[in-house]
Amino acid sequence: MKITYTQNLYYFISLNFPNMTRFIFSLAWCFVLLLSASSLASAAIVEQTFNVENVTVQRLCSPQVITAVNGSLPGPTLYAREGDTVIIHLVNKSPYNMTIHWHGITQFLTPWADGPEYITQCPIPSGGKYTYKFNITGQEGTLWWHAHTSYLRATVHGAIIIKPRLGNSYPFPRVYQEVPILLGEWWSANVVEVERNATDTGNGPQESNATSINGFLGDLYNCTQDPLYTLRVKQGKTYLLRMINAALDEHHFFKIANHSFTVVALDAVYTDQYETDVIVLAPGQTADVLLKTNTAVGSYYMVATPYRSASVRSVNLTTRGVVVYDGASQTQTPIMPILPDSHDTPTAHKFYSNITGLTSGRFWVPVPRNVDERMFITIGIGLDQCINPGPGRCLAFKSRLSASMNNESFVLPQGRGASLMEAFYKNISGVYTKDFPDNPPFVFNYTDSDFSTLNGTAIAFAPKSTKVKTLKWNSTLEIVYQNTAILGTENHPMHIHGFNFHVLAQGFGNYNATRDEPKFNLVNPQLRNTIAVPVGGWAVLRFQANNPGVWFVHCHLETHLPWGLAMAFEVENGPTPETSVPPPPADLPKC
Repeated sequence: MKITYTQNLYYFISLNFPNMTRFIFSLAWCFVLLLSASSLASAAIVEQTFNVENVTVQRLCSPQVITAVNGSLPGPTLYAREGDTVIIHLVNKSPYNMTIHWHGITQFLTPWADGPEYITQCPIPSGGKYTYKFNITGQEGTLWWHAHTSYLRATVHGAIIIKPRLGNSYPFPRVYQEVPILLGEWWSANVVEVERNATDTGNGPQESNATSINGFLGDLYNCTQDPLYTLRVKQGKTYLLRMINAALDEHHFFKIANHSFTVVALDAVYTDQYETDVIVLAPGQTADVLLKTNTAVGSYYMVATPYRSASVRSVNLTTRGVVVYDGASQTQTPIMPILPDSHDTPTAHKFYSNITGLTSGRFWVPVPRNVDERMFITIGIGLDQCINPGPGRCLAFKSRLSASMNNESFVLPQGRGASLMEAFYKNISGVYTKDFPDNPPFVFNYTDSDFSTLNGTAIAFAPKSTKVKTLKWNSTLEIVYQNTAILGTENHPMHIHGFNFHVLAQGFGNYNATRDEPKFNLVNPQLRNTIAVPVGGWAVLRFQANNPGVWFVHCHLETHLPWGLAMAFEVENGPTPETSVPPPPADLPKC
């Protein structure tokens, strides 16, 4: 445990002081070693068993078999403090392959525990076991865990609550109670079959049937038996809502009638306090939000309603719970908030782009100023050749739906005998190639929605591949994500495993360096692990590649991942054992 702790403090120093000389860094490293012994007393081991199995639950007036952890939806909340070591024994009693991803945990020197199937590990087969072990250092706030296999994250997910180390406090006023709020997406169907059907036909997947708040679907659907999630509060208190968007495909607006919020963290990184009456979360994102119960005693609906940047869904998935004050009349009808329109991009963009980082917060990382590599990455939906035409198949321009980054449509290395991580560590050839491009092969009007100009061209039909981008250890990378409109515009939440990154700027239309670089926030930008790239627009991010291993990069809209909207970074080992990938665990699943 001492080795793990000191190695992770090394990671924190390298984040904060990327330009140290070797001499100064050596002195700092010795100082860390001296501090580590006294710090170990406040660190602990958090150990749990996750039993993954199928259970039957009642939703929308019908029984439904789902895959869940320890029989609950959401699954168990993982509580830890900064500095703790987490050990999770996963026992797969389900009929499906399984992996768990610890979304947002940086996994410094524990890449084997990151979880995405065929990227850092091969899946745990039905009847199999695997122990995830990792340290939480330099992170506080709300993250989450979820299945990284098929659509199973719809029901295999839960919260990760990281509290400050004993003796440390939050950089905001003391709260009365902390409350996890997980927004989910519900299918009255087997989600594995939903994905399989979409893959077989080449079409979009069956739409979900409902939205949930902490597993409750609420009373807005055609079933009077579904209860509302109820949060009981005392007047005059401050509550910390630990919010997670665990939905597969839906962005969400979240409001509570007659109440406002103060955002204090995003993706487990402290922010300047931001006052708002609406929270906006893309799939995969989290927020720590203060709720002050300073309104008249009564009952108030909390409502989650989708933000839909693309006009492709027809089902109304608005759901609601209720906030009930102590002493409220049981006969009072709760007050409903005024909701944004489902296509209210200005409201979503204001929330996504206006919050700034808390530079005085623990573990704040200054923006790296010297950029070693730059990438311009187009992201969007396209087409693939129809391989099995027939009734009900290939409905989009007589083609299969696909997706790509820089005109490369990613394919998991299933059936190649190793994960990307194992191939990297053992230098196995034939699993992936190292030629992911820094720029798209074509320059065009990326946000032009006139598909007639692209149909049948190489722009719309991207080749399938398993390509990674190699980064030198400790180099600084700047990425421009550019949304495309080849098959319609959409807000894409892009997640990078193994890193937090600075969001320097966001905007609409085609990115223009001359116009847009002066807008970069190099002082106090957001630090995130998932960025919602604006619909028909772009986002610029920057990070230091000081975490060796292979790290998945993908859209967190689950439908887009099987289509190929992904790639990976291969970060080379550093010069010492403390900056190199360690050997794999003995129980690592085999391919």
